[in-house]
Order: sequence, then C-alpha cells, then structure tokens
Amino acid sequence: MKNSKNVPEEPEDHRVRVGAARRNKTRLLLLESALGVLHDKGPDAAVIEDFIAAAGVSRGTFYNYFDTTSALLLALATEMSNEVLATVDPIVLGFTSPVERFCAGTRLYMQMATRYPLWGSFLNRVGTRIATRGQLIEKYLTRDLTEALAAGLIKVDDVLVARDMVLGSIFYGIETMVTEPTHANHPEQLVRSILRGLCVPDKLADAVAYLPLQSIESIEGPIFSRLKQNAPKPQTAKAAKKAAPTRAPSNKTTKPK
Repeated sequence: MKNSKNVPEEPEDHRVRVGAARRNKTRLLLLESALGVLHDKGPDAAVIEDFIAAAGVSRGTFYNYFDTTSALLLALATEMSNEVLATVDPIVLGFTSPVERFCAGTRLYMQMATRYPLWGSFLNRVGTRIATRGQLIEKYLTRDLTEALAAGLIKVDDVLVARDMVLGSIFYGIETMVTEPTHANHPEQLVRSILRGLCVPDKLADAVAYLPLQSIESIEGPIFSRLKQNAPKPQTAKAAKKAAPTRAPSNKTTKPK
C-alpha cells in the first residue's frame, strides 16, 4: 500500500481546468444535439425529452446547464451567431465607410445561412426574438448605422428604424433563401433595396451592394466546425463582374444629396 503522504497532490488549478473542460464539453454536446432536434421538430414541438435523448444525457444533467428549453434555444442562438460574427466582423471592419460595413456584414451573414443549411433552418425556425434581440448582430449593425446616420450617409428619422429595417430584411431574407427558389445574389439585391429605402442614391446603392468581399472558407468555432456546409452558390454574371478581383473596393462613400 502506497503511503498517501508520499503521493504529491494534484494542483488545484489543474483540477479546476479539467472540471471546466468537462462541463464545457457536456454543454457543447447539448447545444449540438439540440440543433438536430430543432431541425427535425421545430422549437414549438420539441420537448426536454427530445434534447436529452439526442444528447444521451440524463434529465438532471440537462438541468445542470439549462433551466428550460427556451434557455437552451437562446444559448444556441447566441453561440452560433457569435461564431459567425467572429469571422464576419473582422472583414466588415476592413471597410472605413459605415454604409459599406453594414452592407458587407448583411451579405456575409445571409450567405452563411445558405452555406450551412442547419444554421439557416435554425434561424428560420426560432425567429428574430431569439436570434437577434440582445445579440451581437444587433449591436454591430446599430454601431454602423449610428455612424452612417451621424455622417449624413443615410437618411432616416431614428437609427432604431434603420436597425429594424436591416434586421427584419436579413431574417426574412434568410427565410426566403432557405425555403424558396431564389438567386445567388439575393442578399445583394436586398441590400440595394435597403440602401434606396435609406435615401442612398441609386448609383451608389448599386455600387455598394455589389462591392467585392473577402471569401469565407469556413466558420471556425466549436459548433460550426462540426457542421457540413454547402459550396458557395455561383455568382450571376452581374455579380461576378462587380466582384472582379482586379477591382479593389473603395472605402469612400459619398453623402446622399
């Protein structure tokens, strides 16, 4: 029998790290499993039994992480949206014009909903109340729209009106893209119409809506790294011409007259 006095104790911080990693792994398992359940049943029909069966955990384990299915939905929406924005927003911030920033962000976010079908289906099913309220996408869009309004680049009575126009268009547009036949440049057409609604001149709206964007190979993150993605949709002739690599995007946006 070994003398316990001669056995060095495991450092406390190591045990804490191991425990935290185990809890994070279980939480991630619940989130990943929930995505499949929601795709099959939708948020209204799914119950706790569906989620614990899909994850292979006990009811008690589920309640260690989420009090309700609504809490699970909110956590999943937050985690996935943040993973998308962790890739999208650095690209967006490469543009100096706030108009070009919110347009680029809108296009890229919508494109990812079709690249990752489970993500697009999830957004379509849970709706804007869960997918946008208090989320980073709302914060980032409001940031760029506020700056655009202050600079006189858009015309609208209140920035919250502009925010609602853009967010509503994004998520209704995503629903269209994942449920109806549409064109590869649907996000660009939508953005151009939003800009016209914000009193941006037609010629400028057309140019900004089709600015070349950096290609996103994949979304890196604990959840998205496990999801299958579709190949990017081929561009229309118009979009391809607008996005020719020999033309660098201009970050100068003139004020609407």
